[in-house]
Amino acid sequence: MGANLSPEDRLEVFGADDPDQYADEAVQRWGDTDAYRTAAGRTSSYDRQDWLELQREGDEVEQQLADLLAAGNPADGDAAMAAAEAHRQHITRWFYDCSPQVHVGLAQMYVADSRFTAHFERRAPGLARYVHDAIVANAAAAKD
Repeated sequence: MGANLSPEDRLEVFGADDPDQYADEAVQRWGDTDAYRTAAGRTSSYDRQDWLELQREGDEVEQQLADLLAAGNPADGDAAMAAAEAHRQHITRWFYDCSPQVHVGLAQMYVADSRFTAHFERRAPGLARYVHDAIVANAAAAKD
């Protein structure tokens, strides 16, 4: 990820969260999946502006979820499920086709893996669980 970026651009885009630190683990866990191959193909062509836009969009969705949590909106309510759907579409747009079932798998990782949990919790306490619950509710609604 970010192979086309200069060291300065990598720092601007990723800050201290350089994704290369997880590259070996990602290949080990998902390297043989279509999703990984699709994401690797897409991201290999991204330039600085693409990465900044991807980050901006992702931050916007996460902030929307944090705002809904802070306002007391239920994770299984329409607004939170719409935000969860925007999160899923963001992944589909920038990385790979993220089905509702795959999205639920990601949601489980958000609460099971402390690194993912910490990412959300930096924005708002309780956000990882809220995002998880909104994603699960959205996927269940998609089945109906």
